[in-house]
Amino acid sequence: MLKLKKEIQNFINKYNLLPIGSRVVIGLSGGPDSVFLLNFLSSLARLGHIEVIAAHLDHEWRPESGKDEEFCRNLTTKLGIKYISAKASELKAPFILDGSKEELGRKLRRFFLEKVCAEQDYTCIALAHHLQDQEETFFIRLVRGATLTGLTCMWPKSGIYIRPMLQINKNNIINYLQRHSIPYLTDPSNTECIYLRNRIRNKVLPSLRESDNRFDVNFLKTVNHLQHAELFLKKQTQENLHKTTRQENGKRILLLSSFFQIDPFLQKRVLLQWLIGEKVFFKPSEGLIDEIIRFAGQDGSKKHQIHHSWTVVKKKNQLYITKI
Repeated sequence: MLKLKKEIQNFINKYNLLPIGSRVVIGLSGGPDSVFLLNFLSSLARLGHIEVIAAHLDHEWRPESGKDEEFCRNLTTKLGIKYISAKASELKAPFILDGSKEELGRKLRRFFLEKVCAEQDYTCIALAHHLQDQEETFFIRLVRGATLTGLTCMWPKSGIYIRPMLQINKNNIINYLQRHSIPYLTDPSNTECIYLRNRIRNKVLPSLRESDNRFDVNFLKTVNHLQHAELFLKKQTQENLHKTTRQENGKRILLLSSFFQIDPFLQKRVLLQWLIGEKVFFKPSEGLIDEIIRFAGQDGSKKHQIHHSWTVVKKKNQLYITKI
């Protein structure tokens, strides 16, 4: 079991996830993964390396959710960890159920954790995602036709979020908790196959491991290769964005003669970064990017309203955005 903790510490050191003095909010659900993460990070807190606060959100979707909150509260009390909880109905979050219930839950948790992090003046939020979560995410995105960027899945660090356990096998987490008699909660919905993630977890991944017992190790290698490729492409994208744009009157102008000289694959990535840099509201999609590229390739000067709050303007050999 010391090997497991050393593996996590090496991962933390490799990606500089927790510099000395870090103030960390832990997303605590009460499940085995977050309970293990809480125990691991609380040991670092006792050494004085970091400060830790546990945050639990009660979605109020199950009758027993109040008992889950009580469990988390008692657990943090035993460990001497500061604890904050909230009910979803009290958050006043700007979200409505316009997708899956699973997606709404994710948005609510993120909203709550970021709120706690800001109000407590903490530096980062630690999530308990592990290797099997990464595998599930990969196949969900594969099924939905993700881009290369999407298939890189979760990263060790993304903004204020860190994932110290991202390369740890779930079985090792369970074995550690059981060996040390550390209690945790079990979500009965994890066995229900009404959700795509659960179908992948309970049917697809076991079949892949049965087909080849090297699956977990080789999957990790594949994701690492994809992430290295993504980092290279990000560098190429930034270089080409610099070559194909210029600043003028507070706007970044896209120079079309230079833009259409780069590879079509990079054109889409450059255009996406240009839109992000212009701070306009848009929902990223391949259709939107293709629409703007087609418009940019037309002859003459013209305008094209893409969104109710902004318009793409083509003038001579330049493309820029005006806000409405």
